[in-house]
Amino acid sequence: MKTFKVLSGLLSYPTEELIEVAPEFLSVLDADRLVPASCRQALDVLIEEIATGDLYDLQERYGLLFDRSKTLALHLFEHVHGESRDRGQAMVDLKAMYENVGLVIEANELPDYVPLFLEFLSIRPLSEARDLLGQTAHIFAALAERLGRRQSTYKAVFDALGVIAADAPRREVVDELLKAPDSDPMDLVALDAAWEEEEVRFGPGAQGQGACGHEGLIAKLRHARRAVNSAPSPQQ
Repeated sequence: MKTFKVLSGLLSYPTEELIEVAPEFLSVLDADRLVPASCRQALDVLIEEIATGDLYDLQERYGLLFDRSKTLALHLFEHVHGESRDRGQAMVDLKAMYENVGLVIEANELPDYVPLFLEFLSIRPLSEARDLLGQTAHIFAALAERLGRRQSTYKAVFDALGVIAADAPRREVVDELLKAPDSDPMDLVALDAAWEEEEVRFGPGAQGQGACGHEGLIAKLRHARRAVNSAPSPQQ
C-alpha cells in the first residue's frame, strides 16, 4: 500500500525533494483509504507544514525531536533492546527479512529505522503489514504520547499507524516504555551522556543465529515485551 510510503516520507529527514512531493501525499491517502477520517485532519496538517515550510526550519524541528532524544529515536530496537546483545541479532533478523523479499538496504542503514520499516511494509500484503504493525504498536503508541506532550504534529503519523495495526498495544507495556525520562534537547552535556553507547554490530560477525522471516521480528518484539513487563519499576 502506498500509504506506508507516505508515512515513511513524513518521518524522513526533510529535504527539498520531500517538500516538492508532499502535496501528492494527500491524493495517495485519498486513493488508498487506509487512514480513517479520524486521523486524516491531523495528518493533513503535518503534510501542509512540510509542503509549505522553510527547509531549514523543518530540518531544525526534525533534529530537535528525533536526533536529540533517545526516547524519540526512530529506531525500533532502541526502545526495546537498548544496547543489549539481543539488539544486534534483532538487526540481523530484520535485515534478512527485508532481503528475503528483495529489499536490499545500504551498508550504513540500520534495518530498524522506522521510515525503512514502513517502506518494507509498503511492499507486503496488507494483512501481513497490519500484523507486523501490531507487533510494534506499543513502541508507536509511546512515541505518539511523547510527541503529544511536545505538541508536535508528527504525532499524527504514529496515531495513524496505531489505527492501521491489527492489534492494539497493551497499556501496561506502553506505560513501562514511558517511564524512561525525556532529556532536554538543548542540554548538550546530558545529550552526549545519553548517546554514549557501545557499538551495535550486525551482519556476518554478529552473535548467534536467528530466525529469518516475519516470525523473527515478531519473536524479538514479543521477547522485548516480556522483558519490559518483568522489569522492576525504577526507584522514585
